[in-house]
Amino acid sequence: MVEFDPEKFEDKYAHYFPQLQRSYKNAFNAMNEQYDSTLIHAIDQQVLNESEPIYDPDAEDFYIELPEDPYDRLTGVVVTEEKFEAVLAEYRERLRSQLRRTFRL
Repeated sequence: MVEFDPEKFEDKYAHYFPQLQRSYKNAFNAMNEQYDSTLIHAIDQQVLNESEPIYDPDAEDFYIELPEDPYDRLTGVVVTEEKFEAVLAEYRERLRSQLRRTFRL
């Protein structure tokens, strides 16, 4: 297990790429088991592929910054905006949880 250093997280892809991949994969697998796979794949490939995990040292926690207008990015799947927002919120929380677990925070 790699020791987490908040300063290194600023250049996260150079220092923590395998850990980030594992966190995203674990969150994806959990969400894919619980929800329609078409929706989860769409969120993963059309929204979260442009997301950015950020570490907030004041809160000592992660958050997931999304691209602008995430609902408008969806193609190939029919879902209400309300359901999309609810699933996306849970997905982001799972990602945060996986990041905390991966980095033992």
